[in-house]
Amino acid sequence: MIDNVELKNIKSVLFICMGNICRSPSAEAVFRHKIKQHELDLVIDSAGTTGAHAKQKPDARAQKAGIARGYSFDNLKARKVVVDDFEKFDLILAMDKHNVSELLSICPSHLTSKVKLFLDFADDFEENEVPDPYYGGAGGFKLVLDMVENASDGLITKLKSN
Repeated sequence: MIDNVELKNIKSVLFICMGNICRSPSAEAVFRHKIKQHELDLVIDSAGTTGAHAKQKPDARAQKAGIARGYSFDNLKARKVVVDDFEKFDLILAMDKHNVSELLSICPSHLTSKVKLFLDFADDFEENEVPDPYYGGAGGFKLVLDMVENASDGLITKLKSN
């Protein structure tokens, strides 16, 4: 779990995965929905460490799984993370350790404390990485949603307690 002290004055959150078409847009859609329910005013976005899918909509399987749970993927399009994102966002949450490494390789050294693993906020999972469902079946996309829902709830609890 993340120390509460690190979460003071969080006004913006960026979710990161590799291509920004499965995990991070799912996290963005879930978190956007949940902060609205909790009446929190935060800037939310997602990006990928690669630009391979730039300007594409989220994966149809991710959308199908998310929409079935009531989440909106409207207006979400993949983009590559840029150095300015480290200044713009207060908290940058990666889906796995590989993406943390990729982020830290481009992050200005004075801003590295903003980069965290998203599942560090989850209570119900021993794993600390959200697995990439891209090459698997529908079950992988449902598992991603389970994980990001749990981590979103944990993050919101932490934010509200500050």
